[in-house]
Order: sequence, then structure tokens, then C-alpha cells
Amino acid sequence: MSWWWAGAIGAARKKLGEDDERNVGLVIGVTGILGNSLADILPRPDTPGGPWKAYGVARRPRPDWNADHPIEYIQCDVSDPEQTQTKLSQLTDVTHIFYTTWASRPTEVENCQINGAMLRNVLHSVIPTAPNLRHICLVTGAKHYLGPFEVATRRMKSHPLEPPFTEDLPRLNMPNFYYTQEDILFEEVEKREGLTWSVHRPHLVFGFSPYSLMNVVRTLCVYAAICKHEGIPLLFPGTKDCWEGFSVASDADLIAEQQIWAAVDPCARNEAFNCSNGDVFKWKHLWKVLAERFGIEKYGFEEGGETVRLEEILKVKESVWEEIVKENQLRPTKLNEVAAGWIADVTFDIGAGMLVSMNKSKEHGFLGFRNSNKSFATWIDRLKHYKIVP
Repeated sequence: MSWWWAGAIGAARKKLGEDDERNVGLVIGVTGILGNSLADILPRPDTPGGPWKAYGVARRPRPDWNADHPIEYIQCDVSDPEQTQTKLSQLTDVTHIFYTTWASRPTEVENCQINGAMLRNVLHSVIPTAPNLRHICLVTGAKHYLGPFEVATRRMKSHPLEPPFTEDLPRLNMPNFYYTQEDILFEEVEKREGLTWSVHRPHLVFGFSPYSLMNVVRTLCVYAAICKHEGIPLLFPGTKDCWEGFSVASDADLIAEQQIWAAVDPCARNEAFNCSNGDVFKWKHLWKVLAERFGIEKYGFEEGGETVRLEEILKVKESVWEEIVKENQLRPTKLNEVAAGWIADVTFDIGAGMLVSMNKSKEHGFLGFRNSNKSFATWIDRLKHYKIVP
């Protein structure tokens, strides 16, 4: 990676001397779609603010696909306050927290409770015992503007906020665990003089993680593999409006870059930033990329046909996936471990036109971007490389 903006940041240019304090990052959710990118990028020698030491926290044992990152892995369930206190209070050298995890519950009220508790457990465990802690990055998302999924999937004609969404728009008058997390962050940071924060709001994330709840790329790859195996067309599971309209996405590596920029650049302190690739795309173009990567000749949107619901399609494909895994010698997985049809259905139900503005981020000094078509292809190839999909 070429850090084109590193030269503008003094912290990234200087050499570490005997009296210099090394930056130490604590990544919460290190095996998720965002945490995995941070684990890859933070330890690199040319990363701004580096060389970084990094801790990575996740609730499950360290997977082999994450094992090549030079981080100190800590297995910890941050929803458990006692376990979190025991394990994270020992990390007295942490200078930056990168909070990238979340938990899903049936209702948004429950989401507020569990996700608020998880963040508070981490902050209560680290802030009092890490004297050099300087900055906390919290990742939320565009649901800040759209509302909970059950609200966001309704057509936006009656939505109170008009895109492109900017960071200064008011909160919606409804429960949203992103709001809960922000309030907890602000409350805890105010208790510690000199401690700063940043909030990062990506849109639909393109990235790599076999564990992520919201990995749309992985789910679409599994769907494409099933279509290829069964010799059927790769039909788009959404509306014509979504197929032909403009959409935006956020590359997981780009989100990591923005967080690291915010961690070391004073211009980013105590601010919220959208994070998208900086371009727009149409799903009909990405669908061609998906079909080509899996050698499927017949694909597209079926005019006049009933909208395909991916969650319904995948419900009856467990045995098909078992055959695909066996024939292609993939990593042993169950279908429900690698495919979440609901997130693709939500994505396409929200539809096109839900655009976010990157102006604030650029005005504050972050000029990173991605080509969404290339990003989509890159993460498909990563999933193939690690034998998650054929």
C-alpha cells in the first residue's frame, strides 16, 4: 500500500527515539470485516504513526486465516464485563482503541442494550488502566441516517432525511444503537482530560471475513457458487431500481485507513466522518464482475419476474453447499456460517440513491478513495484465495 498522505502527518514522518512513545492499537472485533483490515494494515512499516504495536480482540479462538497478521491476539467476549475487565485492564500500554464490533439482537431496543454494554465494558476496562490512551475510533455506519433495518428497508419516499447524507444531519427520532454508542463514547471521553474520539460511518462494506455478520460480498459469492454448481442463471435478488440506480460502498481497507488517519492527525479529533469509496456504482455492472469470477454466462435482472429473495433461496441449499465444499476442497463450513441472505435482501431493499457525502472527510485532510468495481473484485479474489468459496 502507498500511504500517499503520510508525508503530511508529522507523527508518521518522525523516527522513533529512545524517549518517543510507541503507538499501540487495540482492535476490538479483530476477526470481523473491519477489524481484519486493521490487523493487516496497522503493523505495516509504512503505516502512519508506526511502527504500531497491535492487540486484537475477538470472542472466538484465533482463526488460521487471521494468523499471519503480526498482532497479539486476545480471546475475549466483550459482552462479559468480568472477562473484559480481567483481560483488557492488563493492556496498560494501549494508546488508541479501534472499536469495530457489534452484536445483533431481534429488536433495536435490545441492540441498544447489548451494543451499549459491550462498548462500555471495553472503555471501563481500558481507560482507567492505560495512562497513555489518547484516542478512540468508533465505527458505526450509514444506519445512522437510515434508521434500524426494519425502518431502512421501507422505501425512502417518506424518509425524513434526504441524501446525500452529511455528518451534520440530525438524529432520527427512534432507537438506534449507533446513537447509544456515540453517547457512551462522548460521556466516557469527557471524564479523561486530553482523550479524543472519532466516529466513522461507512456504507455497505466490501471486505474479507468468514465470520462477519454483514459480509455481502461473501454471501453473493456463495450464491454465485450455488448457481454455477446447479447450472442455473445468476439472477439479481433485488428490484429494477436497485439494479439500474446509483449506489455507494465502503472498502474495508479504506475504512481502516481513515481510522488510522483520524488516530494520528489532529485535524480529525472529536469529529464524525462518513466513509465511502468516493465513487458510485450500479449493481448491474458489479453483477457482471460476479458472474465472470464464477464462470457464469447467464446472469442479470429478470424483467417482469418476481423479486428473488436470497434468504429464501439459501434456506434449502445446505446439501448443495456441502457438495460444493467437498468437490472444491474448500474450508469446511456450513452454509449458515458463510452466507447471510438477509443482509443481501436488506441491501437491495434499501435500494439505490442512498448516497453519502465525503466532503467533510476531504476537507479535514483525508483524500483516500477506492474504485468500487475493483474493490468488489479484489474481495471476491481474497475469498477464493483462502478457499472460502470456489
